[in-house]
Amino acid sequence: MQDSYVGSVRGSPAPTVGDSPRAQGLTSLRCRVIYEWLNRFMDILQALGTIEALLLALGIIYAVVLWARGIAPALLRLGNGLAKRKIALFAKSDNVASLRNLLTDSKLFRPSNICEISRREDIGRCESATIFLVFWPDWEGDIAEILSKKRDECALIVYMPYDRGRIPDESMRDLDGKRHTTVTNFRGRLLSDIVTSMITTSYEKE
Repeated sequence: MQDSYVGSVRGSPAPTVGDSPRAQGLTSLRCRVIYEWLNRFMDILQALGTIEALLLALGIIYAVVLWARGIAPALLRLGNGLAKRKIALFAKSDNVASLRNLLTDSKLFRPSNICEISRREDIGRCESATIFLVFWPDWEGDIAEILSKKRDECALIVYMPYDRGRIPDESMRDLDGKRHTTVTNFRGRLLSDIVTSMITTSYEKE
């Protein structure tokens, strides 16, 4: 009977550490610690993602502000120029109507803002204009008087068709001595030169 009992005891599996309540408690504690660390790690990642999103949003806002500060003054000047600034058109005979149609057909300029000057006696009418458009062959002999009427903030655009010769060097030096002065040989560039002049020259409210 005793041998049978001993044999049954020897044949039973030895108890393991994992089967004890203490071991199970340690395993459960380790799982909780790992779970807490994973939660903290996820919280950190979430915080970093929020910070990155915030920095990205601030960067976009900053870029938009810089863009607006750069483009807004130019758009404001152009809008004021197209709406209010007057253009003195120095040309004679058929050239007056031709250049006036070039301006009005573009739908950019109001006809009421175009002042036609075709006689030397009318040069004084240009004083309220902020842009001078001069057809050189018609006013070559009176360019000095036109330059005397030009204010520093006033733009001067001289149109000399390429098939009508060239402006003398002495006259070119006089033109070069004035600010905001442009000389062009191409009719198609007049509109772009006028628009550019409206952006680059100041506008004074009356």
